[in-house]
Amino acid sequence: MSLSVTWSKLRWPLLVGATWAVLMFLMLPTLVAVPVSLTTERYLSLPHGAISFDHYASLVSDPSWRNSALQSLGIGIVVTVLATTLGTAAAIGLWRLSSWAAEAARVVFLAPMIVPPIVSALAFYKLFAQMRLIDTFVGVILAHTLLATPYVLITVAASLATIDLRQEQASRSLGASTWRTLRSVIVPQIMPGVTAGAVFAFIISWDEIVVTLFIAARTVYTLPRKMWDGINEAVDPTIAAAATVLFLVTMILIGLQVVREARRQ
Repeated sequence: MSLSVTWSKLRWPLLVGATWAVLMFLMLPTLVAVPVSLTTERYLSLPHGAISFDHYASLVSDPSWRNSALQSLGIGIVVTVLATTLGTAAAIGLWRLSSWAAEAARVVFLAPMIVPPIVSALAFYKLFAQMRLIDTFVGVILAHTLLATPYVLITVAASLATIDLRQEQASRSLGASTWRTLRSVIVPQIMPGVTAGAVFAFIISWDEIVVTLFIAARTVYTLPRKMWDGINEAVDPTIAAAATVLFLVTMILIGLQVVREARRQ
């Protein structure tokens, strides 16, 4: 009896502790970049005594790093707008149709998530080479949008699953147009899913490297591409500083979304 009571008291603390242990194990390789970015040396190494923020200053003062970060930011914002619009419209359309054709279309929309990135990269390269979109901002934005849209579709579809389809029918029966029904009834209820999808879309574009390696060269030079070339050409601790910034931006966006969801509930 006493053992049963003790186990019931310790079960949840042990489960929470094990969960945090797994999370820390998964994040540990990424967190190694943080101390390396603070080294005083000119090569990748852990700091020995003193720490330095010079490598973070290089991200701002060095034109090549600064331009790469600005390109990633600009591309990420445009991709977020496009992917959120397309993914939301597709999710609402599939939700209203609810037929076998809609399910088939859903599989097609989600295909970019299933296909290995290297296969997608080869396909983009062959297609964009014929369309003369290699190493152009339009080509990179289109590719990132296609990769990010399925994530928006999933988050918005999850929000739509909580809405009774009869709400739309009731709105239409009261004389509201399709556009007003979407704007006043549907969209306000799925905004959490839309916001979560937008966050995912930005993160997908912000971190994407495989497809970018195939379809971009020198004109379009995103931050992950700059880091990749930096590893191959020179072992500069600025790479660790850039990795830390990428990690922090991703964690901040996810954290804001989690806080927003917690407040909404």
